[in-house]
Amino acid sequence: MLSAQARHRLFQAGFATIAATGADRWLAPAARGCGVILTFHHVRPDAAPPGAYAPNRLLAITPAFLDRTLTVLQARGFTIVPLSDLPRRLAEAGEPFAVLTFDDGYRDNLEHAAPILRRHGAPWTLFVTHDYATGTGRLWWIELERAIRVLDRVSLPEIGLDVPAVDDAQKSAAFAAAYHALRAGPEDALRAATSRLCGEGGIDATAIARELCLTGAELRDLARDEAVTLAAHTLSHPMLAKHDDATARREIVDGRARLGDLLGRVPEHFSYPVGDPGSAGPRDFALAREAGYRTAVTTRPGHLFPAHAAHLHALPRVSVNGCFQTDAALHALLSGVPFLAWNRGRRLNVG
Repeated sequence: MLSAQARHRLFQAGFATIAATGADRWLAPAARGCGVILTFHHVRPDAAPPGAYAPNRLLAITPAFLDRTLTVLQARGFTIVPLSDLPRRLAEAGEPFAVLTFDDGYRDNLEHAAPILRRHGAPWTLFVTHDYATGTGRLWWIELERAIRVLDRVSLPEIGLDVPAVDDAQKSAAFAAAYHALRAGPEDALRAATSRLCGEGGIDATAIARELCLTGAELRDLARDEAVTLAAHTLSHPMLAKHDDATARREIVDGRARLGDLLGRVPEHFSYPVGDPGSAGPRDFALAREAGYRTAVTTRPGHLFPAHAAHLHALPRVSVNGCFQTDAALHALLSGVPFLAWNRGRRLNVG
């Protein structure tokens, strides 16, 4: 498996090559679909310099890069539309469109992203995890980052890990090893491990959601903005494919009503947590349809094509990655060129 540093260099080189050859323009007619759904998480000023311990950096972009993204979308001929317009847009042969989606329900989306989106007149969707909004959820990847930040050694005997974590390089290596091993196993074991590490580091894991995420009251206030669509992201943010049918149904189907009670309106759209093939699959797509959601989005990478009209509960997205906040990366992603190889020429990846 490639290290995080090796993957970073590979993607960086790929984006640079696409830019240098102009492939983002001359291959775009073949690669680009009729639209694209962009994925964001945090939007906040970057406090960590390059090389510093910031393992979740990929989930955060700066306000300036969000502004740049919206400017480039307009320059490349994309019309930014609300998620509710997507089914109709797929059925029409019109100008390319983009949908802006933000996962989890972070407060920085309101503080830093909303003013920029408002200035551009851009509609956007916020996918809300119920338990984060009630202050009871667990953001285990943040727990892991914060625990390793304060610990000098990371010991997880259940995955055979016992490594020093004194400097930034060691902490980054420890996080990568722990993250990939824990995520590959049962989710209960993962959450137990990060909780234990937080305890060793004197960190209150239960306070993280209250610190980082919008409350129900804040979300109801945000819902008054007609440019904002509040949508669902399960009750507790599990990797659904790791769980039994009853758990998945509760998170997807029952969660719609509970989130509706919290937000004051029943959500019509849904996002699968993590969203890759190991976290959401055909069973979960069927449950999202059964729940009554109009659309549901994955993190399987790719553009939208007319054939996605028959798979509205398995829609791909393109992640705007905090590690690649450059015009070269943005132009490549909007061209669709990187996904020709990633999806091996397929336009649909819905199995």
